[in-house]
Amino acid sequence: MIAWLWFGEAALADRESYAGYLERTGWRDLNAARGNKGVFLLRRDLPDRAEFGVLSLWDSIDSVKGFAGSDPERAVYYPDDARYLLAPPQTLGHYEVLAHPLG
Repeated sequence: MIAWLWFGEAALADRESYAGYLERTGWRDLNAARGNKGVFLLRRDLPDRAEFGVLSLWDSIDSVKGFAGSDPERAVYYPDDARYLLAPPQTLGHYEVLAHPLG
């Protein structure tokens, strides 16, 4: 199993609207992708911004490529992400899952 982990930051004033946008776009599409085992949307409020995380679990790196393209380390963005994100990272991390509670 592969864990796909992305982090980005938005203004505190945009935290609720970006959370809704993220759920309607990336979360929905990730959940529907072949080979995806589940998606977690994360948020942490900091003094001057909100940090968002997306953790998704996949059956293989090939499944990740089916969603993200041939370069699975490159972040996938939607048209209005630029409206919300302060400095969108261009890459994200993939990790081999060594233990998990999913059976």
